[in-house]
Amino acid sequence: MKINQLSILALLLLVTSCATNKATYFENLDVEQMSGQVDVGNYELRIAPDDMLSITVSSVVPDAASPYNLPAVSYSEPGKQELTIVPNLQVYTVSREGNIDFPIVGRIHAAGLTRTELANYIEDKIRPELKDPFVLVQFMNFKVVVLGEVKYPGQIKVQTERVSILDAIGAAGDLTIYGERTNVLLIREENGKRIYHRFDLTDKSLFESPYFYLKQNDVVYVMPNKAQRNNSNYNQLASYRISVAGTIVSAISVLASLAIALFIK
Repeated sequence: MKINQLSILALLLLVTSCATNKATYFENLDVEQMSGQVDVGNYELRIAPDDMLSITVSSVVPDAASPYNLPAVSYSEPGKQELTIVPNLQVYTVSREGNIDFPIVGRIHAAGLTRTELANYIEDKIRPELKDPFVLVQFMNFKVVVLGEVKYPGQIKVQTERVSILDAIGAAGDLTIYGERTNVLLIREENGKRIYHRFDLTDKSLFESPYFYLKQNDVVYVMPNKAQRNNSNYNQLASYRISVAGTIVSAISVLASLAIALFIK
């Protein structure tokens, strides 16, 4: 009976020791405050050079609005018959100087404005000529890249202008068990400079960071934890040793073959 009890105790200890120690997010978040409301602010993405924008103008008089819209272009492959051809909207690419050339209105400095601000600016410019204009501005190439210790690393196309670091990690399938939750690197290019910022996903201060919401072409890199780094170093060392051993064996084989050939002669 005593032996059975010891066996069960040993089995429980073994199972406990083998269990994955999964880190949690926002460890210092006060649970008692979670029922309250927190002001998340009114974040809006701002237009930047190289952005691709779709700008559509409409009015109660559709024909009067057409001169302010770029013509839709249909593409078809040579030699390929298309049963239906869906027109593609042309887009405005923001220049390196931050400008776009808008029909009739002319050159507009769009960089630094939000979608709403640009739409309001265009509406004010065309209102004297167009009755009750409505302008819709959309981002067409908003994407971020998530690399490192996540389930699905790669490029993520963003469908909304309000995407956080947590949204991006979630879209990439969350961190693997080898991801370092206290060391997530953000790489951003802004005003010709490269910015680096590190996040600690276990700290609630993440929500207060000015980098919490991502911008166009941001790169998020999840660093490997110590266990993964040690494992990688071990694998590299093991591969090196195997390579050296293989070289030595090959050299010995060649020398042995030469010795045998000389002995036979």
